[in-house]
Amino acid sequence: MTASRPLLGKLATTTALAGALIALTALVPVAANAQLTNNAPGAAAAKTDVPTDQPWMNTKLSAEARADLILKEMTLAEKLQLTFGYFSTDNKWQITPLKNYVYPKDGRPFSAGFVPGIPRLGIPNQWQSDAGVGVATQTVPKESVTAEFPRGRTALPSGIATAATWSPETAFAGGAMIGNESFLSGFNVQLAGGMNLLREARNGRNFEYGGEDPLLSGVITGNEIKGIQSQNVISTMKHFAFNGQETNRFTMDHQIEDKAARESDLLAFQIANEIGQPGSVMCAYNRVNGFYACENDWLLNQVLKTDWGFKGYVMSDWGATHSTIPAANHGLDQQSGWAFDRSNYFEGALREAVNGGYVSEARANDMAKRILWAMFEVGLFDNPVKGDQSGTIDFVKNGKISQTDAEEAIVLLKNTPGLLPLSKTAKSILIVGAHADVGVLSGGGSSQVYPVGGSPVADEFGKGFPGPKVWYPSSPMKGLQAHTAATVSYLDGKDVKAAAAAAKKADVVIVFGEQWTGESIDAPDLNLPNNQDALIAAVAKANKKTVVVLQTGGPVVMPWLAKVGAVVEAWYPGTSGGEAIARVLTGEVNPSGHLPATFPASLDQTPRPVLEGDPKLDQDSHPMGNYNIEGAAIGYKWFDKKGYKPLFAFGHGLSYTTFALSGLTAAPEGKGLKASFSVKNTGTTAGKEVAQVYVSGNGWEAPKRLGAFKKVEVAPGQSQSVSVTVDPRLLATYDSASKTWTVAAGDYKVMLATSATEIVQTVTVRLDAQTLNVKGE
Repeated sequence: MTASRPLLGKLATTTALAGALIALTALVPVAANAQLTNNAPGAAAAKTDVPTDQPWMNTKLSAEARADLILKEMTLAEKLQLTFGYFSTDNKWQITPLKNYVYPKDGRPFSAGFVPGIPRLGIPNQWQSDAGVGVATQTVPKESVTAEFPRGRTALPSGIATAATWSPETAFAGGAMIGNESFLSGFNVQLAGGMNLLREARNGRNFEYGGEDPLLSGVITGNEIKGIQSQNVISTMKHFAFNGQETNRFTMDHQIEDKAARESDLLAFQIANEIGQPGSVMCAYNRVNGFYACENDWLLNQVLKTDWGFKGYVMSDWGATHSTIPAANHGLDQQSGWAFDRSNYFEGALREAVNGGYVSEARANDMAKRILWAMFEVGLFDNPVKGDQSGTIDFVKNGKISQTDAEEAIVLLKNTPGLLPLSKTAKSILIVGAHADVGVLSGGGSSQVYPVGGSPVADEFGKGFPGPKVWYPSSPMKGLQAHTAATVSYLDGKDVKAAAAAAKKADVVIVFGEQWTGESIDAPDLNLPNNQDALIAAVAKANKKTVVVLQTGGPVVMPWLAKVGAVVEAWYPGTSGGEAIARVLTGEVNPSGHLPATFPASLDQTPRPVLEGDPKLDQDSHPMGNYNIEGAAIGYKWFDKKGYKPLFAFGHGLSYTTFALSGLTAAPEGKGLKASFSVKNTGTTAGKEVAQVYVSGNGWEAPKRLGAFKKVEVAPGQSQSVSVTVDPRLLATYDSASKTWTVAAGDYKVMLATSATEIVQTVTVRLDAQTLNVKGE
């Protein structure tokens, strides 16, 4: 979403992915468990008294059996009612194309959507909320701002930030927290789970997603989905698929071969599906290989439902439905957000199509059953939402969960020895730019979570959607004042000469650079906007002890890199981001984030230096995008294949301590392989290292793939032994004709690394040939 706005079994065998399982049991952070028990939706007692006239309320039955029972009692009209959803925001400001649209009376105001239930059978309403970082509110016109709207809720850091934690446990805890706030806000469907791989560094929605690698993105997003659904809230997995840019997103036709697709974006979704088991998948706006994603038989029927055995339902993105008969027959189960589409395709027209035999009654039953299955499976029947209980939300506790995510996500990219953490001897610190005196930045669009108490900065975008440009009132400056004895001052940086002059007088300068991105628009390039590069260069020239803190939606270039002393990537750090940044800068928290995406030195290093489908260059109503250029070689794989040296590599991240990785061994295990090694903290500060295992075989899309990873916390002077297993699909190539994964017999390199370009040790393991089914089993 949205358009307001023009079985885990197999993966549990891999240690890197087993972290996802651990996150669901005893090792979930305490705060996450507190959410599950204190606020009770996930811990509500199961119903034991089953009404004789409602056998589907027997919780001892499987979700599938319960769906079958209730389906038998439903009329065709009732079944089809579940397949049609409404936008749940008043249209008097003409947000949707239909000017006389009136949103449903039972919908939650200024929310994403509403699907009416069927009271006579006890089928609950579906109240839908955006998005992946918290409970969002649709853009609220100034005249509608009240004490209640927009909703003030807790915001996690951006999705790419959570991916930078490389921590399944952190992702699960964050998902459980926002799922709980969703439940207490009266929503039982959350349009979270964004995970389109980062093929285009300028993509305005990269901040919502999980980076460039299918394993990392799949594990992190799958665990967030799992966390959300632990709160009896359906989570989606989106945008399915290949929604890699916002430019011409409604008409773009991305071309990609089946083999490359299965080894890249689809593998990420497959892994997330296995871990998170989402109740719903949201199909994308764009076309794929000639067909709209929401009526794409290959994507929805063949890959998702047949090959992966997905039992839930496919909902459209808001404005992504284009037909009745093709969409229904090709796999769409629910039209969402009417009236963003040209027509109410799944209302009266769908019933007529079923009655006329153009859509079979069996298919109509399947559509309804999939929706009902998800509602039973996730707990919407047994633990229904009770309206707005937002007054019971513990914003202090939830803010700490968000803060932990931000602290785990912050990446120390560069550090001159002795500069960071900030010296206790620094008497004066000058902060420059990005409203760091009052708050931290948020990404824009449908995922926008508004802060409690409102933004401390007036909207600087001023053009409607994807604005307003929102800041969270968590001040890095106040955080530094609380955690240092230095005198901390602030300049907005608009006067470059004044900033440089003040920098000469300070012991340390911290320049906050920002790149605001949002849904529906792509960044024009990878430079910081509004002359910030010149500001940073001038300040660094005046004071060598210059630290740059970046708040960006994804990769940016840094023409000033050699001139500054340190660089910290803080992403969009969420509700408590200012405090998190201050704690990292002062050393109260040792940074442990690692990049989930390659930072290119320039756009010339990317597969598409010129953005495809740019309407300024191409007026075609059916613009084409060629993802076969890179195929499955996305991100670091493209850089490896081409021999390019990035600005910062995938997986890169520094610490205030030092680590030694050693003792790598590898051997076949099960259908994959097992690698073991040791991580030693050779410094004087406790810290966390992200150990990465890459694998290399013959005939692959690129020289190596990320095969496993593990975030390890080690005390100074201590060592920890680690074992990880590599999923066989990451050792295989996909054969489209037979729908199998094939591991070729031969020698494979196994590499222990701290980033995609920092290989510590390599061993060779010999594997026998084997063929796995489409699920990798």
